[in-house]
Amino acid sequence: QVQLVESGGGMVQAGGSLRLSCAASGRTFSRARMGWFRQAPGKDREVVGFISWGVEPTYYADSVKGRFTISRDNAKNTVYLQMNSLKPEDTAVYFCAAGLSVVPTTTATYWGQGTQVTVSS
Repeated sequence: QVQLVESGGGMVQAGGSLRLSCAASGRTFSRARMGWFRQAPGKDREVVGFISWGVEPTYYADSVKGRFTISRDNAKNTVYLQMNSLKPEDTAVYFCAAGLSVVPTTTATYWGQGTQVTVSS
């Protein structure tokens, strides 16, 4: 049984930083896309970014480009989301995802339970 367990969410002031971690178990994702989505209250879930295993560049949504960094440690089967210069509009539940596909839309096979990130102004 595949499980994705997120950690690292919380509350931070605008301009601050948080680092989310997502540990996968049940199968290896070293040759699969892993990434992050988020869902703010009253809004649809949106992709934050994802990382692949080969030459495919790491993808970031325009809203987080230059502020967020996604990395992975295949030995630990873990993906990370480093969030800097956080803004109140980054407030959302953040979901880890694995086995992402990007055509026709970006979605995932496996999902974490979500972790709350709240940025105060």
